[in-house]
Amino acid sequence: MSAFADHLAEAARRREAAGLTRVLSCDHPHGLIDLAGNDYLSLRHDPAVLESATRALQAYGAGAGASRLVTGTWPVHDELEAELATLTNMPAALVFSTGYHVNLSVITALADTDTLVVSDAHNHASLIDAARLARGRVAVVPHLDTAAVEQALRERTEPRALVVVESVFSVLGDAADLVALHALAERYDAMLVVDEAHGIGVVGGRGEGLAAATGLTPSERLVITTSLSKSLATQGGAAMCTPLVREHLVNTARPFIFDTGLAPAAAGAALGALRRFVADPAMVARVRDAAGRIADALGVQRPAGAVLSAPMPGPKQALAAVARAAGAGVRIGCFRPPSTPDGVSRLRLTAHAGLSEADLEHATAVLRTLRA
Repeated sequence: MSAFADHLAEAARRREAAGLTRVLSCDHPHGLIDLAGNDYLSLRHDPAVLESATRALQAYGAGAGASRLVTGTWPVHDELEAELATLTNMPAALVFSTGYHVNLSVITALADTDTLVVSDAHNHASLIDAARLARGRVAVVPHLDTAAVEQALRERTEPRALVVVESVFSVLGDAADLVALHALAERYDAMLVVDEAHGIGVVGGRGEGLAAATGLTPSERLVITTSLSKSLATQGGAAMCTPLVREHLVNTARPFIFDTGLAPAAAGAALGALRRFVADPAMVARVRDAAGRIADALGVQRPAGAVLSAPMPGPKQALAAVARAAGAGVRIGCFRPPSTPDGVSRLRLTAHAGLSEADLEHATAVLRTLRA
């Protein structure tokens, strides 16, 4: 074997011994109650969403055909951007091919050698990677520690700063104090970047997300990013921002400039999903109610959104709990290091608006047995 093959084989052995091996599977057992996927509003198979995707597919083709700056921008992109901006009460929006790309784009385009990036310790990998790729200095602050954010801003020597957080964090399901962070951005002349991947469609009276729900929008000191793969039921990403920031992203963000545009069908599906939950905000309330009941059954704090987790003694115990739940008809997930921000193996569960009362009663009964 080559040196690289030896190295990879040894890494695989260490993962297996630690219970950290991951495998891909297209096994979707029929009849399991799904508390693992990210389709928070249960819109992935919604007839109106599928119809909206089909219309865009038939009108514009299977793919965008080119980068957005060449011939890859279509009317469905413009419609989606306009309605995302309206939803979040921001003046402009820009859609990307993935949620990962939007975070890479925003942070690397806005940060340079004269920029401090203040990043919460529990931020998603896309935000961490973006901060690493940005040319500015990165200060990682303890989770939800606004005092540490203020200290980093106050002591900075750089003329510009970005404060980067998730609105609802993707593992623990807790929320950032966006009002306090926005006030710090104003006090210290900084920009606040908020990833609303787990806030859009779940937080607020109509799923507008935490920033809009707390009255922070519109703001020239705020950039909101989101994935289209959670409440919006498809794939892709978007940034909601000022026209000035949008123009800067279009002209400087490498993951946007050098990538094929978001597939029209995906844009159409996201547009259909957005219209569905804006027209029926009761589904936003349903997913939050379901999340609260799931948290109560597990004995953990109720989350700010649809995602929550419960700590486990280790990765093998987490996997065993997943298997026990599946045997009882409930599909849950688990996050193991290095996927957890605190290094703790956790059961990771998600609520869905489409869960029936019978589903919730059975699922919560099963979850209570995992606490024993």
